Amino acid sequence: MPKMIINNQEFEFEPGMTILQVAEQAGVEVPVFCYHPKLSIAGNCRMCLVEVEKSPKPVASCSMPAVEGMVVHTNTPSVEKARKGVLEFLLINHPLDCPICDQGGECDLQDITMQYGPSTSRFEENKRAVADKNFGPLIKTHMTRCIHCTRCVRFADEIAGVPELGGTGRGEHMEIGTYVEKAISSELSGNMVDICPVGALTSRPYAFKGRSWELTSTESIDVHDALGANIRVDSRTGEVMRILPIRNDAVNEEWLADKSRYSYDGLKRQRLDRPYLRNAKGQLEEVSWEKAFEATALKLKASKPEKIAALVGDLVDVESMFTLKKLFQGLKIPNYDCRLDGSSYPVSPAFKGDFTFNTGMLGIEEQADVCLIIGCALRTDAPLVNARLRKRYLSHGLQVAHVGVPFESTFPLDHLGDEASLLADILEGKHPFSKVLKKAKYPMIIIGNEALTRPDGGELHAMAKAIAAQYNMVREGWNGFNVLHSAASRMGGLLMGFIPENGALPTKDILAKAEKGELDVLYLLGADELPETCLEKPFVIYQGHHGEVGAMHADVIFPGAAYTEKDALYVNIEGRVQQANRAIFPPHEAKDDWKIIRALSDYVGAGLNFVNLSDVRAALSIENPSFSLLNISQPGPLSTVSKTLPKVGDQKFKPKALSYYMTNVIARHSVTMANCVRDLTGGVHD
Repeated sequence: MPKMIINNQEFEFEPGMTILQVAEQAGVEVPVFCYHPKLSIAGNCRMCLVEVEKSPKPVASCSMPAVEGMVVHTNTPSVEKARKGVLEFLLINHPLDCPICDQGGECDLQDITMQYGPSTSRFEENKRAVADKNFGPLIKTHMTRCIHCTRCVRFADEIAGVPELGGTGRGEHMEIGTYVEKAISSELSGNMVDICPVGALTSRPYAFKGRSWELTSTESIDVHDALGANIRVDSRTGEVMRILPIRNDAVNEEWLADKSRYSYDGLKRQRLDRPYLRNAKGQLEEVSWEKAFEATALKLKASKPEKIAALVGDLVDVESMFTLKKLFQGLKIPNYDCRLDGSSYPVSPAFKGDFTFNTGMLGIEEQADVCLIIGCALRTDAPLVNARLRKRYLSHGLQVAHVGVPFESTFPLDHLGDEASLLADILEGKHPFSKVLKKAKYPMIIIGNEALTRPDGGELHAMAKAIAAQYNMVREGWNGFNVLHSAASRMGGLLMGFIPENGALPTKDILAKAEKGELDVLYLLGADELPETCLEKPFVIYQGHHGEVGAMHADVIFPGAAYTEKDALYVNIEGRVQQANRAIFPPHEAKDDWKIIRALSDYVGAGLNFVNLSDVRAALSIENPSFSLLNISQPGPLSTVSKTLPKVGDQKFKPKALSYYMTNVIARHSVTMANCVRDLTGGVHD
């Protein structure tokens, strides 16, 4: 490997690296504003100037390639003078907003000026002023503070794929904006706030709510989609104040989708905070835990096991599902399902590859060359997975085709049509895209909820597996078969077997029987996305954290904890088990879901003997050891592909009914998400 000298020390580096990258690798600090490791190099702030021997003047280290034998100095008097000069010019027009700026305490300009800047300024001219722009309900602008680093412009162009930002004018008249004033339409727009090195872009929902040094930070896992992005929950006095991403290159890099970032205000609205029981007048009244448990136990004991069922919602953690499964097994109740969306393709925990995103995020970024998407609006179903595909397209020209409802993609995508019958043509080699798949070295296929929730979802799943087998997508060293779930709870439920077995009722049959009055008891664990007609006849036990559809029709309500209020495990689409940590405590009498179920077991005689969370996890790991392996992608084998060609219906794919900003109970109670529906989609939310 080539070597170079930085500050009289020799360092090795990989060919193609810049001086700045070598310095960062060596632990030598070089201040920057415009440079960001995930964005293209702009070289326009000049803060990273260094001295290179035999060079007549300082060079911008972010854009200068490192060369064998190069000698660099980052702390000479000339470099220090250059940095002071750059900062002096940057501060000519920068307003003195630090005391009232939301970026205070986390501002790169503030920190770098403190360490490298001059103590006084020689300029006394009037400062320029720039009108603030309207970037929508999520980003608050103070464009007078902008230093024209163009990070936000490059992020919009390169990562988000919505080239809506740019510069107009020249010199001191240059302004960053959207040309025609409009809201930023990307589902990743909040990341612009993170990468802004000054206070020009700040979080509108968080504006003037707190200071960084007042907050308690807790590392956790996002549950608003199934990727399981790593997040940091910042709280103060028992309230979530904001949510930020944590860098994890194997999962979410350092980005976070807007719904995951901004819907936290829904955590404090219409919360269930004490047990309720429906009285003889049909009204819900507050009761003690003992009375709620007694009424539930009485109903469970009086009903036949085959007339009792449980459904699990999209935000439920692994331990709660496992405890509920053990409760039902103890009562010999066979009917439970975690697939609230009604998908009914064959699932076996032994063949984990049948329902996992086997390629993984790193597989997309490093190897994939052709991708076929089936029944999935990837941009809204999984914005960060979509960003990975775009990244691969930009770096290696990934070729992507889509069968399903058309959607506005952030990269070139060949829409083949919305008829499921196209898949048979691709499988048999009759479609032009078949040739593309045949030539590909690392082809992959993604099947989503639009396909899996259809009446013929099982056949479409089998068809996708057959296509994967036909075009050599599953082989030693490469697995290109991927199922994209939309619910954070789904992978955990499927892995532990929270699905009907031996003729038990799946979700669609449970709901059909409930609607007909053939079900006595329906236990809803965080399940809200259900037709109200299915909740009118059975005795409904609702356990969750928000008063929505399930709670409105419940006969008993057990208040549970939201994802920021408990220590819990979640499994992402790659089969990666991740741990969420409690940032705040649940409101009033609400408790962790597994504790509620464990207490209920004493009243019904189910015999659960878990004392603490460690006991639950130990029992879980005994049944499935993969739950004890944290933060490791765990793809699995696929079941044998049937030799008979699956019969797929002729009907077209149908779009999702729910807006991206309203897909779960937390988001639906968020005022910020309601504003996004109004301003970004033109919809109306009551």
